[in-house]
Amino acid sequence: MHLERLTLILEIVGQKGTATVAEICAHSDLPKPTAYRLVQDLVGVGLLEPVGGGRFTLGTRLKRITHSDQSDRALLDLIAPVLKQAATEIGVAFFLSRLRGRSVEIIHVETPDTGVSYLHPGLGKRPLHACSCSKAVAAFSPDVFPTGEMEGRLRAYTEFTLTSVQDLEAEFDIIRQRGFAECVEEIERGMCSVAAPLAPRGPGATLSIGATGSTRVFTSAFREELGPRIARIAQGLSADLGWDVVQDSRTPTAS
Repeated sequence: MHLERLTLILEIVGQKGTATVAEICAHSDLPKPTAYRLVQDLVGVGLLEPVGGGRFTLGTRLKRITHSDQSDRALLDLIAPVLKQAATEIGVAFFLSRLRGRSVEIIHVETPDTGVSYLHPGLGKRPLHACSCSKAVAAFSPDVFPTGEMEGRLRAYTEFTLTSVQDLEAEFDIIRQRGFAECVEEIERGMCSVAAPLAPRGPGATLSIGATGSTRVFTSAFREELGPRIARIAQGLSADLGWDVVQDSRTPTAS
């Protein structure tokens, strides 16, 4: 348990780039005294470093071990321009989400510059069972989200929300088969979204990209075409990041 808590703190700080103890608590559910004590332990061995203003970043000792940067800032340098291009070409808002602690949250949104009307999904945490960005991650991360612990805890946001663990597991199977997730009025009436993980395993499985819009725009036919397209964009980003990509024979290479 102690090691798991330390690891969770490092993951949160590594993803955010810098974080305060309060932010760590918000993403880990750790009590503030416990989080503060663990942060000081990590600082003491060089795995975290204070950067001023009560914020901490990954320590040089840890960076020497990992030789990589998966912070939000580093990822957005590559991913944001791709999402911007997709948003402009398709005319809907695109988002990037990632696993942060025990939940999935939207961390960045790009909107079209074409003058078309669009819906902005907003930033922040999303429910595991009622948003495509979360389902796209959860379907490929069963060890992080054991569905057996969710029985009776799935909130109904609309009449379309899945509240049965059995139904949710069945949907996860479909997501793994086709490579992308959908949310059709499951979190809010009139809104839809489609999302895909960057990769089926490894660090790419903890991030998803997707698009959102109204039910008027996101028809069944539109989602059927958009899902594989988003999956192809995700595969390309994962390859650019040097992460594991398995080319789906059902999904043709983007032209």
